[in-house]
Amino acid sequence: MFLAAGLPAFGAEAAANKIGVLLVNHGSRSETWRKSLLALEARVRPALMTNMAIRGVQTAFMEYAEPSIATRLREFDAEGYTDVVIVPIFLTVSPHTFDDIPTIIGKKADPQALEMLKIEKIERYRPQARTVLAPNLDFPGVLRENILRRARLLSTDPEQEGLVLIAYGDETYEKEWTALLAGVGEHVKTQAGISVFSHGWCGHVVRYDPARTTRAIEEVLQIRQRAVVIPVLVAHDETFQIKIIGGGIARVPDNQTRVAYRPDSILPDPNIEEWIIGIARQYARKIEERPPASAHLP
Repeated sequence: MFLAAGLPAFGAEAAANKIGVLLVNHGSRSETWRKSLLALEARVRPALMTNMAIRGVQTAFMEYAEPSIATRLREFDAEGYTDVVIVPIFLTVSPHTFDDIPTIIGKKADPQALEMLKIEKIERYRPQARTVLAPNLDFPGVLRENILRRARLLSTDPEQEGLVLIAYGDETYEKEWTALLAGVGEHVKTQAGISVFSHGWCGHVVRYDPARTTRAIEEVLQIRQRAVVIPVLVAHDETFQIKIIGGGIARVPDNQTRVAYRPDSILPDPNIEEWIIGIARQYARKIEERPPASAHLP
Protein backbone atom coordinates (compact mmCIF):
# COMPACT_ATOMS: atom_id res chain seq x y z
CA MET A 1 0.00 0.00 0.00
CA PHE A 2 1.20 3.51 -0.78
CA LEU A 3 -0.66 5.24 2.06
CA ALA A 4 1.61 6.18 4.93
CA ALA A 5 0.51 5.75 8.52
CA GLY A 6 -0.08 8.85 10.55
CA LEU A 7 -1.08 11.14 7.68
CA PRO A 8 -3.37 14.03 8.60
CA ALA A 9 -7.03 13.92 7.68
CA PHE A 10 -7.81 15.12 4.18
CA GLY A 11 -10.28 17.88 3.40
CA ALA A 12 -12.65 17.78 0.44
CA GLU A 13 -10.28 19.69 -1.85
CA ALA A 14 -7.27 17.51 -1.01
CA ALA A 15 -9.32 14.33 -1.43
CA ALA A 16 -10.30 15.34 -4.97
CA ASN A 17 -6.76 14.63 -6.18
CA LYS A 18 -4.65 11.69 -5.14
CA ILE A 19 -1.19 12.46 -6.45
CA GLY A 20 1.76 10.12 -6.75
CA VAL A 21 5.37 11.07 -7.43
CA LEU A 22 7.39 8.67 -9.56
CA LEU A 23 11.18 9.10 -9.69
CA VAL A 24 12.28 7.56 -12.98
CA ASN A 25 15.89 6.71 -13.70
CA HIS A 26 17.66 4.91 -16.52
CA GLY A 27 18.24 1.70 -14.63
CA SER A 28 21.36 -0.41 -14.38
CA ARG A 29 22.45 -3.96 -13.77
CA SER A 30 24.61 -2.59 -10.95
CA GLU A 31 23.16 -3.14 -7.50
CA THR A 32 25.14 -0.12 -6.27
CA TRP A 33 23.40 2.06 -8.84
CA ARG A 34 19.95 0.77 -7.95
CA LYS A 35 20.49 1.20 -4.20
CA SER A 36 21.59 4.79 -4.78
CA LEU A 37 18.35 5.65 -6.55
CA LEU A 38 16.24 3.90 -3.92
CA ALA A 39 18.15 5.84 -1.25
CA LEU A 40 17.25 9.05 -3.09
CA GLU A 41 13.59 8.10 -2.90
CA ALA A 42 13.88 7.45 0.84
CA ARG A 43 15.47 10.86 1.42
CA VAL A 44 12.90 12.92 -0.48
CA ARG A 45 9.77 11.01 0.59
CA PRO A 46 9.29 12.54 4.09
CA ALA A 47 9.28 16.11 2.76
CA LEU A 48 7.04 15.27 -0.18
CA MET A 49 4.53 13.46 2.00
CA THR A 50 3.91 16.61 4.03
CA ASN A 51 1.82 17.76 1.06
CA MET A 52 -1.60 16.28 1.79
CA ALA A 53 -2.39 15.66 -1.89
CA ILE A 54 0.86 13.70 -2.48
CA ARG A 55 -0.01 10.27 -1.20
CA GLY A 56 2.86 8.17 -2.52
CA VAL A 57 6.48 8.42 -3.68
CA GLN A 58 8.06 5.61 -5.66
CA THR A 59 11.04 4.81 -7.90
CA ALA A 60 10.99 3.13 -11.31
CA PHE A 61 13.83 1.86 -13.49
CA MET A 62 13.38 2.42 -17.21
CA GLU A 63 15.30 -0.73 -18.11
CA TYR A 64 17.46 -3.55 -16.74
CA ALA A 65 15.59 -3.86 -13.44
CA GLU A 66 12.26 -3.95 -11.68
CA PRO A 67 10.18 -2.15 -10.62
CA SER A 68 9.72 -0.80 -14.15
CA ILE A 69 7.77 2.31 -15.11
CA ALA A 70 4.85 0.14 -16.22
CA THR A 71 4.90 -1.78 -12.94
CA ARG A 72 4.78 1.36 -10.83
CA LEU A 73 2.07 3.05 -12.91
CA ARG A 74 -0.05 -0.09 -12.72
CA GLU A 75 0.35 0.00 -8.93
CA PHE A 76 -0.66 3.65 -8.79
CA ASP A 77 -3.78 2.81 -10.82
CA ALA A 78 -4.64 -0.07 -8.50
CA GLU A 79 -4.49 2.37 -5.57
CA GLY A 80 -6.82 4.83 -7.29
CA TYR A 81 -4.38 7.65 -7.93
CA THR A 82 -5.74 10.48 -10.08
CA ASP A 83 -2.36 11.94 -11.08
CA VAL A 84 1.29 10.96 -11.21
CA VAL A 85 4.13 13.49 -11.37
CA ILE A 86 7.03 11.80 -13.15
CA VAL A 87 10.41 13.26 -12.19
CA PRO A 88 13.17 12.02 -14.53
CA ILE A 89 16.51 11.55 -12.79
CA PHE A 90 18.34 12.16 -16.06
CA LEU A 91 21.02 14.77 -16.77
CA THR A 92 19.66 16.34 -19.95
CA VAL A 93 17.65 15.69 -23.08
CA SER A 94 18.07 12.28 -24.71
CA PRO A 95 15.93 9.82 -26.66
CA HIS A 96 15.08 8.29 -23.27
CA THR A 97 13.39 11.42 -21.94
CA PHE A 98 12.20 12.82 -25.28
CA ASP A 99 10.87 9.61 -26.85
CA ASP A 100 11.16 6.50 -24.68
CA ILE A 101 9.51 7.57 -21.43
CA PRO A 102 6.62 9.41 -23.17
CA THR A 103 6.12 6.31 -25.34
CA ILE A 104 6.21 3.96 -22.34
CA ILE A 105 3.47 5.94 -20.58
CA GLY A 106 1.30 6.26 -23.70
CA LYS A 107 1.84 9.95 -24.44
CA LYS A 108 3.70 9.28 -27.70
CA ALA A 109 3.71 6.53 -30.28
CA ASP A 110 7.01 7.14 -32.06
CA PRO A 111 7.57 4.11 -34.36
CA GLN A 112 11.30 3.97 -33.71
CA ALA A 113 10.83 4.24 -29.96
CA LEU A 114 8.15 1.55 -30.07
CA GLU A 115 10.50 -0.76 -31.93
CA MET A 116 13.34 -0.14 -29.49
CA LEU A 117 11.07 -0.82 -26.52
CA LYS A 118 10.04 -4.07 -28.14
CA ILE A 119 13.64 -5.10 -28.80
CA GLU A 120 14.70 -4.22 -25.25
CA LYS A 121 11.57 -5.87 -23.80
CA ILE A 122 10.42 -2.72 -22.03
CA GLU A 123 6.71 -2.83 -21.26
CA ARG A 124 4.45 0.00 -22.40
CA TYR A 125 1.55 0.96 -20.14
CA ARG A 126 -0.89 3.83 -20.45
CA PRO A 127 -2.17 4.55 -16.95
CA GLN A 128 -5.63 5.63 -15.97
CA ALA A 129 -4.02 8.30 -13.81
CA ARG A 130 -3.08 11.50 -15.57
CA THR A 131 0.66 11.92 -15.93
CA VAL A 132 2.93 14.95 -16.18
CA LEU A 133 6.66 14.86 -16.90
CA ALA A 134 8.96 17.22 -14.96
CA PRO A 135 12.24 18.66 -16.38
CA ASN A 136 15.64 16.95 -16.34
CA LEU A 137 18.42 17.73 -13.87
CA ASP A 138 19.99 20.34 -16.15
CA PHE A 139 16.93 22.56 -15.72
CA PRO A 140 18.12 24.17 -12.46
CA GLY A 141 21.71 25.09 -11.58
CA VAL A 142 22.24 22.17 -9.23
CA LEU A 143 24.37 20.16 -11.67
CA ARG A 144 26.93 22.94 -12.03
CA GLU A 145 27.21 23.32 -8.28
CA ASN A 146 27.53 19.56 -7.88
CA ILE A 147 30.50 19.35 -10.27
CA LEU A 148 32.09 22.45 -8.74
CA ARG A 149 31.91 20.96 -5.25
CA ARG A 150 33.43 17.67 -6.37
CA ALA A 151 36.18 19.38 -8.37
CA ARG A 152 37.16 21.49 -5.38
CA LEU A 153 37.52 18.35 -3.25
CA LEU A 154 40.17 17.03 -5.66
CA SER A 155 41.87 20.27 -6.63
CA THR A 156 45.10 21.31 -4.91
CA ASP A 157 46.59 23.85 -7.33
CA PRO A 158 43.97 25.19 -9.78
CA GLU A 159 46.45 27.16 -11.90
CA GLN A 160 48.31 23.97 -12.73
CA GLU A 161 45.24 21.79 -13.26
CA GLY A 162 42.81 21.00 -16.03
CA LEU A 163 39.25 19.78 -15.56
CA VAL A 164 38.12 16.61 -17.36
CA LEU A 165 34.42 15.75 -17.38
CA ILE A 166 33.47 12.23 -18.44
CA ALA A 167 29.80 11.64 -19.20
CA TYR A 168 27.76 8.86 -20.72
CA GLY A 169 27.00 10.93 -23.81
CA ASP A 170 24.30 10.70 -26.44
CA GLU A 171 24.81 10.49 -30.19
CA THR A 172 21.41 11.95 -31.09
CA TYR A 173 21.77 14.95 -28.80
CA GLU A 174 25.56 15.33 -28.77
CA LYS A 175 25.27 19.08 -29.37
CA GLU A 176 23.11 19.49 -26.26
CA TRP A 177 25.33 17.25 -24.15
CA THR A 178 28.44 19.11 -25.27
CA ALA A 179 26.81 22.45 -24.44
CA LEU A 180 25.84 21.14 -21.00
CA LEU A 181 29.40 20.09 -20.18
CA ALA A 182 30.84 23.30 -21.61
CA GLY A 183 28.56 25.31 -19.33
CA VAL A 184 29.65 23.25 -16.34
CA GLY A 185 33.31 23.65 -17.30
CA GLU A 186 32.94 27.42 -17.60
CA HIS A 187 31.27 27.55 -14.18
CA VAL A 188 34.15 25.63 -12.56
CA LYS A 189 36.61 27.90 -14.34
CA THR A 190 34.93 31.01 -12.96
CA GLN A 191 34.42 29.71 -9.43
CA ALA A 192 37.46 27.50 -8.83
CA GLY A 193 40.07 28.91 -11.16
CA ILE A 194 40.67 25.71 -13.14
CA SER A 195 40.93 27.39 -16.53
CA VAL A 196 41.57 24.41 -18.82
CA PHE A 197 38.74 22.06 -19.63
CA SER A 198 38.04 18.99 -21.74
CA HIS A 199 35.35 16.33 -21.86
CA GLY A 200 34.88 12.80 -23.04
CA TRP A 201 32.22 10.11 -23.34
CA CYS A 202 32.14 6.68 -21.72
CA GLY A 203 28.82 5.29 -23.00
CA HIS A 204 27.56 3.49 -26.07
CA VAL A 205 28.26 6.50 -28.31
CA VAL A 206 31.97 5.59 -27.98
CA ARG A 207 31.30 1.85 -27.56
CA TYR A 208 32.30 1.97 -23.87
CA ASP A 209 35.93 2.59 -24.87
CA PRO A 210 38.33 3.60 -22.03
CA ALA A 211 40.63 5.15 -24.64
CA ARG A 212 38.22 8.08 -25.00
CA THR A 213 38.75 8.91 -21.33
CA THR A 214 42.52 8.66 -21.81
CA ARG A 215 42.33 11.02 -24.78
CA ALA A 216 40.37 13.65 -22.86
CA ILE A 217 42.86 13.52 -19.98
CA GLU A 218 45.90 13.77 -22.24
CA GLU A 219 44.35 16.81 -23.89
CA VAL A 220 44.60 18.82 -20.67
CA LEU A 221 47.92 17.28 -19.62
CA GLN A 222 49.52 18.74 -22.72
CA ILE A 223 49.18 22.20 -21.15
CA ARG A 224 48.72 21.52 -17.44
CA GLN A 225 50.59 19.40 -14.89
CA ARG A 226 47.57 17.65 -13.43
CA ALA A 227 44.09 16.54 -14.51
CA VAL A 228 41.05 16.61 -12.23
CA VAL A 229 38.67 13.95 -13.56
CA ILE A 230 34.98 14.07 -12.63
CA PRO A 231 32.47 11.38 -13.69
CA VAL A 232 29.29 13.17 -14.75
CA LEU A 233 27.12 10.15 -14.01
CA VAL A 234 23.94 10.08 -11.93
CA ALA A 235 24.97 7.16 -9.73
CA HIS A 236 27.85 4.75 -9.27
CA ASP A 237 28.09 1.83 -11.67
CA GLU A 238 31.24 -0.27 -11.44
CA THR A 239 31.34 -0.70 -15.22
CA PHE A 240 31.63 3.03 -15.81
CA GLN A 241 33.42 4.54 -12.81
CA ILE A 242 35.88 1.66 -12.35
CA LYS A 243 36.24 -0.29 -15.59
CA ILE A 244 35.83 2.41 -18.24
CA ILE A 245 36.89 5.68 -16.60
CA GLY A 246 39.32 4.01 -14.21
CA GLY A 247 40.67 1.93 -17.08
CA GLY A 248 41.21 5.05 -19.16
CA ILE A 249 43.08 6.72 -16.32
CA ALA A 250 45.30 3.66 -15.91
CA ARG A 251 46.59 4.19 -19.47
CA VAL A 252 47.86 7.69 -18.67
CA PRO A 253 51.62 7.76 -17.91
CA ASP A 254 52.36 8.78 -14.32
CA ASN A 255 48.63 8.79 -13.59
CA GLN A 256 49.16 8.36 -9.85
CA THR A 257 50.71 11.82 -9.64
CA ARG A 258 49.19 13.52 -12.67
CA VAL A 259 45.53 12.50 -12.34
CA ALA A 260 43.17 13.26 -9.46
CA TYR A 261 40.10 11.02 -9.55
CA ARG A 262 37.44 9.73 -7.24
CA PRO A 263 34.99 7.12 -8.61
CA ASP A 264 31.96 8.94 -7.23
CA SER A 265 28.76 10.20 -8.84
CA ILE A 266 26.31 13.08 -8.86
CA LEU A 267 24.23 11.39 -6.17
CA PRO A 268 23.93 11.78 -3.26
CA ASP A 269 23.41 15.54 -3.30
CA PRO A 270 21.16 17.46 -0.88
CA ASN A 271 20.70 20.26 -3.43
CA ILE A 272 19.33 17.83 -5.99
CA GLU A 273 17.06 16.35 -3.36
CA GLU A 274 15.73 19.83 -2.58
CA TRP A 275 15.13 20.50 -6.26
CA ILE A 276 13.22 17.23 -6.68
CA ILE A 277 11.06 18.10 -3.69
CA GLY A 278 10.45 21.59 -5.02
CA ILE A 279 9.60 20.61 -8.59
CA ALA A 280 7.27 17.82 -7.45
CA ARG A 281 5.47 20.20 -5.09
CA GLN A 282 5.19 22.76 -7.88
CA TYR A 283 3.47 20.28 -10.19
CA ALA A 284 1.28 19.03 -7.34
CA ARG A 285 0.09 22.59 -6.73
CA LYS A 286 -0.84 22.96 -10.39
CA ILE A 287 -2.84 19.74 -10.16
CA GLU A 288 -4.60 20.92 -7.00
CA GLU A 289 -5.49 24.23 -8.67
CA ARG A 290 -7.08 22.40 -11.58
CA PRO A 291 -10.86 21.92 -11.38
CA PRO A 292 -11.44 18.46 -9.89
CA ALA A 293 -12.45 15.75 -12.36
CA SER A 294 -15.79 14.09 -11.83
CA ALA A 295 -14.37 10.68 -12.63
CA HIS A 296 -11.07 8.81 -12.65
CA LEU A 297 -10.19 9.49 -16.29
CA PRO A 298 -7.11 8.65 -18.37
